[in-house]
Amino acid sequence: MKRIITASFITASLLFANYANAQTKEKTVQVGGAAMYPSKNIVENAVNSKDHTTLVAAVKAAGLVETLQSAGPFTVFAPTNAAFGMLPQGTVETLLKPENKAALQGVLTYHVVAGKLDAKAISDKIKEGNGTAELTTVAGGKIWAMMKDGKIVLKDENGGMSTVTIGNVYQSNGVIHVVDHVVLPKS
Repeated sequence: MKRIITASFITASLLFANYANAQTKEKTVQVGGAAMYPSKNIVENAVNSKDHTTLVAAVKAAGLVETLQSAGPFTVFAPTNAAFGMLPQGTVETLLKPENKAALQGVLTYHVVAGKLDAKAISDKIKEGNGTAELTTVAGGKIWAMMKDGKIVLKDENGGMSTVTIGNVYQSNGVIHVVDHVVLPKS
């Protein structure tokens, strides 16, 4: 019996060590004080970022967790807590109310583009579009990407602008680009 317990303990220790080694060998990006692992999905990584607690709460309230954990692939332009804080006072609280779930889903899916578009792919689209790339969001709206001072900048349907501050945060089901403003669909 003692041998079985010892063998089980050794096996479990080796499995954990192999998992830990695999995690440490991945090329990670730090977002919100946490390593983002390419082997994890969008939700599994986002919940660890202290800069994206508002976004995670909104994704949960909108019922989009399962969608963003699916195979995708997705390109997510992920606003920080500070970006949500720039919205008019009371906006986030209002959107998080259950009766506003559809509006919240619309705002969140406006930050998502189908496919895995890293910075190079977006830059290539910008070049192909002579300085502007039109992207169709999962919400069905349009956002336009362009370059400004070597950074990707997004323009929403209302003329609002957002800059990618951390790009190419690879996920198992897509890529995240951290942005400094919430982009909004035409109201």
